[in-house]
Amino acid sequence: MEQIRKIPKEQIIMAFVATCIEATARLTNTSYIEVYNRMRNVGLIENYIVPNYETLHTESREVLVSRILECLNNWESKL
Repeated sequence: MEQIRKIPKEQIIMAFVATCIEATARLTNTSYIEVYNRMRNVGLIENYIVPNYETLHTESREVLVSRILECLNNWESKL
């Protein structure tokens, strides 16, 4: 009988963060490293994506990336 492995929620959330970074990079035609650095510089990952995981992961990829870009641009403009 095959056992089902339970993945810790933290790993699921980190995989979601990686997906957000990659999808944003694709849409903006930039490298994922550049997108990650921009997000890190404004605290977007730990202050927006992770705390709002439950809501954000239910969105379509298009809506998700649109929200992330809007937030990223707004937060960068306040630096």
